[in-house]
Amino acid sequence: MGSTREVLFIKMVLDAWSSKIARASQLFNTLSDEDLRKEVAPGRSRGLYLLGHLAAVHDRMLPLLGFGDALYPDLYEPFVAKPDRSVDQLPSIEFLKNSWNKVNEILATRFKETSEEDWFQRHTAVSEADFAKEPHRNKLNLIINRTNHLDYHLGQLVFLKNKD
Repeated sequence: MGSTREVLFIKMVLDAWSSKIARASQLFNTLSDEDLRKEVAPGRSRGLYLLGHLAAVHDRMLPLLGFGDALYPDLYEPFVAKPDRSVDQLPSIEFLKNSWNKVNEILATRFKETSEEDWFQRHTAVSEADFAKEPHRNKLNLIINRTNHLDYHLGQLVFLKNKD
């Protein structure tokens, strides 16, 4: 079992993650399909693209954290590898919302099963040699990074609320 400070730090990181996930999910649930088809700002990404982007990024967390294979690997190309409007056929908004919910449900379950010690182990994108030199490149730091990423896009998505 980790030290009291380690346990506290893990709790703070996971609470921040959970708070942002809840805020994003609430926003996605309140935005209509029409709202999500709009750009967050003139010439910027559409809400549906950001929804797909976040679902794809969170889906890729599963293998990075050693939780298994990505559930929706087909989301990576249109929502991470390519910019908005560069792919003709995108999944439906309903599919993207369901993907978002499913991935984050699995992550929440797996987070609860992860030991304090395991949070400070390397994630799968870091080699053992690199991790020996840079032990901060651990699973918990990945959660911090992804929480910040989510928060950045939430800042964009709020502009879709009550947008005419």
